[in-house]
Amino acid sequence: MKELQFREALREAMSEEMRRDERVFLMGEEVAQYNGAYKVSQGMLDEFGGRRVIDTPIAELGFAGIGVGAAMNGLRPIIEFMTFNFSLVAIDQVINSAAKMMSMSGGQYTVPIVFRGPTGAAGMLSSQHSQAFENWYANCPGLKVIVPSNPADAKGLLKSAIRDNDPVIFMESEQMYGDKGEVPEGEYLIPIGIADIKKTGTDVTIVSFGKMMKIALKAAEELAKENINAEVIDLRSVRPIDYTTVINSVKKTNRLVIVEESWPLASLASEIGFKVQREAFDYLDAPIKRVMGGDVPLPYAPTLIEAYLPNPERVIKAVKEVMYLV
Repeated sequence: MKELQFREALREAMSEEMRRDERVFLMGEEVAQYNGAYKVSQGMLDEFGGRRVIDTPIAELGFAGIGVGAAMNGLRPIIEFMTFNFSLVAIDQVINSAAKMMSMSGGQYTVPIVFRGPTGAAGMLSSQHSQAFENWYANCPGLKVIVPSNPADAKGLLKSAIRDNDPVIFMESEQMYGDKGEVPEGEYLIPIGIADIKKTGTDVTIVSFGKMMKIALKAAEELAKENINAEVIDLRSVRPIDYTTVINSVKKTNRLVIVEESWPLASLASEIGFKVQREAFDYLDAPIKRVMGGDVPLPYAPTLIEAYLPNPERVIKAVKEVMYLV
């Protein structure tokens, strides 16, 4: 094992795949000369040159469309959005072209493309740069949506995404790029759509993904001090969702808390809650609880950001509520 930052794990995944397959290239704002807005692509221009690490204008719709066309013609693009907030400018290409092309062409075209970049809140960036888009893109058939929580998963899942023949949305967090973690030596891939039980437990199931896994694991750590043994599941991908792992856990613990950064309405937590009550209703000893972001545009003030976002205290409270301890 070696220790890498989250950004380094992403860079290693992209570089390994570009060395392995000359059809893979990276395109986006500041990915080349500036080494990436968050230094994810640092050094890649020097290794692969300007034909495969390509700076673009501030024109997300344009370069997303170029990527879709390239993928339809046999290349394997990685399109970096500086933030998924900016992907709204390109959403027509992502949803109406990339996601639907195989279906509309009767299988004559595949679109092996990865759209990647940060999602969610990242400090005092206010309403237009802080939205979580995981549930938006997970709503669209034809896409796969991955949200890793640590460097090892980020590398293994990104390599799988680049090799996948379907369009993949790969979502990161600006606040995680500097996170360090152990990453296996040599080449390895993590299958898309398989959740990971980060901590086994018997009293309650906590489900989350991405940056919110930090909150879930911290809450589980604090709950253990009170002899509450939580099982913590990292979904890793939110389309497809590994319902089986979640349902089997709930059948064991009989209680479920879901932690998600996005707005409550039409959230992934809503979908998971529906699926669990449908498939494991008789196993539930308490109503399912969600710990969500606030139902407002994210404010700028630090105190309001703190009130908006899920935190360990809110998760602990939800766990105690499903255990009837408060």
